[in-house]
Amino acid sequence: MGLFSAFSGSAPEDKRAEEVRTGAVAPLRTERAKCYVARDAYFACLDKNNIIDALKDEKAAAKACGEESKEFEKDCATAWVTYFKKWRVQDIQKRARLAELEKQGANKLDITTDFKPRTD
Repeated sequence: MGLFSAFSGSAPEDKRAEEVRTGAVAPLRTERAKCYVARDAYFACLDKNNIIDALKDEKAAAKACGEESKEFEKDCATAWVTYFKKWRVQDIQKRARLAELEKQGANKLDITTDFKPRTD
């Protein structure tokens, strides 16, 4: 490997990572797992800073969670990043609505809709 190629980002793994980010290739299981770890770290940072919608509150999210955001965007396909950010808002709204309904006496149904693996 020449000196130029060592610094140009042309290593096979860099090319593969870029193809995954753009959606040119499907991510492998290990690449998906890496994405999920980065997503969870980013969401934990947003939670810690009381930011629900990272798309709407983009400046606040970038200021509070810039490093986590960079890793998330680096390790996940671009379409996945947008999807997960939208999903987060909808999931928080759904959970709030369910809590409100429970307070009003609605019957609770056991439905799992998160990304964590089931342990039962």
